[in-house]
Amino acid sequence: MMFDLQSALNQSEFVCFLTGAGVSTASGIPGFRSATGVYSDHPEYSLSVDNLRAHPAAFHDFMVNNMYYPDARPNVIHQRMATIANRKGTVVTQNIDGLDRQAGTNHLVEFHGNEYDLYCEQCGQQFTLPEYKQSYTHQNDGGNIRPRIVLYGEPIPTTTVQAAITAVTRADLLVVVGTSLVVYPFAGLLKYASHTASIVAVNKTPLPLPAGAHMVTGDATAVFAQLH
Repeated sequence: MMFDLQSALNQSEFVCFLTGAGVSTASGIPGFRSATGVYSDHPEYSLSVDNLRAHPAAFHDFMVNNMYYPDARPNVIHQRMATIANRKGTVVTQNIDGLDRQAGTNHLVEFHGNEYDLYCEQCGQQFTLPEYKQSYTHQNDGGNIRPRIVLYGEPIPTTTVQAAITAVTRADLLVVVGTSLVVYPFAGLLKYASHTASIVAVNKTPLPLPAGAHMVTGDATAVFAQLH
């Protein structure tokens, strides 16, 4: 018998959505780990703090040429999650594309940061994407301009981890969507779920889920389009 996600949402008191790149593919942003994704041709070194420090120009080029899709808009998954989470829940996302914010999600934990949050490491001044595209150097002080995202080799900020754990712990329903649950520490958040919480994943292929969790196999866009 197929798990009734709508009924579970209706009956829940607090919902935590755990999301990844698969949520944004319907908005035209390629999934990082898919066969045609960003990492199919580029090593993860490109998005590492080592690359940023050793080769700031190469890091900047990779970001500008591969990571920004400013014309992308939230899709039905972002929109339904925003509506539900604003009423009774939180979205905890691995995505750095800012689409959950665009969708109007008020209760949001951007676990890996937001690529549109651009700042000078020297003085902290904020910059726009067009400014960043022109140069990664702050002319006033020579500081390096970078996105406030968690690069490979950098720790997740403690406050971010705590906010995510709090949302997971509080939830009586956890909905996993658009993530293959292979990237840690994000994938480890499920271990903080209450033993009485229901866990359900929406994905085209089955995922490795904890015992007792439910799997809704199908296209998440179609599944979420039917939710209210």
